[in-house]
Amino acid sequence: MTTPSEFPPAPELAISRWFNTDDTPTLAGLRGEVVVIEAFQMLCPGCVSHGLPLAQRIHQTFGDDLTVLGLHCVFEHHEAMTPVSLEAFLYEYRITFPVGVDAHDPGDTTPITMGRYQLRGTPSLVVVDRAGRIRVNALGRADDIVVGATLARLIDEPRP
Repeated sequence: MTTPSEFPPAPELAISRWFNTDDTPTLAGLRGEVVVIEAFQMLCPGCVSHGLPLAQRIHQTFGDDLTVLGLHCVFEHHEAMTPVSLEAFLYEYRITFPVGVDAHDPGDTTPITMGRYQLRGTPSLVVVDRAGRIRVNALGRADDIVVGATLARLIDEPRP
C-alpha cells in the first residue's frame, strides 16, 4: 500500500493572471487543504464538455471542504486565448472558482505549470492532498464516482 509520503510534492503554480478571485492563491498558502486543479483550454472540446463541468460540480458539492482552482494552459492557438476571451468564457460558462493563466517562458510553447506537473494535454485533473503531495494526475475524462470517492478519502485524512 502506498503511503502519502510516497507521493511527489506538488510544484508551486506559475500564474500570470488570476480571474474570479481578489487573492493570489498559492499551494503554499493552501497547505493543509485538499486542492483540485483543473487544467484546461477554452477551445478544448473535452474541457468544455467534461473537465470544467466536473470541476464546477466538485466546487459546488464539496464547498469549503476543499479548494478548486482552474489552470488555463495555453499551448496552442495563442492568438485566440487572450485574457479578454478567457474572461468572457468564464462568464458564459458560469465558472465561479478561481482560474489562473499558466505563465510562459519566452520562446517556450509549454506553459510553466503544465511543464512542472508533466501534463500531457487538457483536460487534466490534479488533486493535491493536505500535505502538498500530488495524489491524482489524470489526463482526459475523469470518472465522477472515482474522483468523488478519492476526494472524500483525502478530506477525511488528518491535517498535517
